[in-house]
Amino acid sequence: MQDHDQETEVVEEEIPATDEVVEENSEEAPEEEAEVEEALTPEAEALKWKEAAIRTAADLDNYRKRMARERSDDLRFARSGLIEELLPVFDNFAMGLQMAEQEQDSMIYKGMAMVKGQMEDFLSAQGVKEVAAEGVFDPNFHEAVAEEEKEGAEPGEILFVKRKGYMLHDRLLRAAAVIVAKGPEKESAEEASEEGAE
Repeated sequence: MQDHDQETEVVEEEIPATDEVVEENSEEAPEEEAEVEEALTPEAEALKWKEAAIRTAADLDNYRKRMARERSDDLRFARSGLIEELLPVFDNFAMGLQMAEQEQDSMIYKGMAMVKGQMEDFLSAQGVKEVAAEGVFDPNFHEAVAEEEKEGAEPGEILFVKRKGYMLHDRLLRAAAVIVAKGPEKESAEEASEEGAE
């Protein structure tokens, strides 16, 4: 009987221990539930990852477009350095052709004229265009190397082209060197007004 009582006592001691464990678990359970409540619901989490995937896809698409645009520009302007170095050669050839123009019946002139045509075809095939050098001076496309007075010319009007300018597609390769009309000097205008007053 004593053995039975001891077993009962042991059982009685174990029961409170089990109750404490249950109580401890029940205290932790609300904290876990709070954490679960703070965590996103599966639908919200799925929406969050979907938005992240859409943003990433848009970033990737923008990157691809930018790379394609840069590659296209690289291909369009890849020969710009070579063409810039050839421009002085074209200028010298054009001056030689002007000198040979005095004897237009000569074979030299005819041969040079054919070569000039081939050069112009080459430049246009590369996307090179001559800068228009007529009308009013534009600092975006022209470089003023001198000013001259000319009757009837507006100040800033292009009088003469010293060196042709060229564009490669939509970029300026070389500005046209021009001589522009000089505006009336302020001193001479002031002197004229003083003489008129006398």
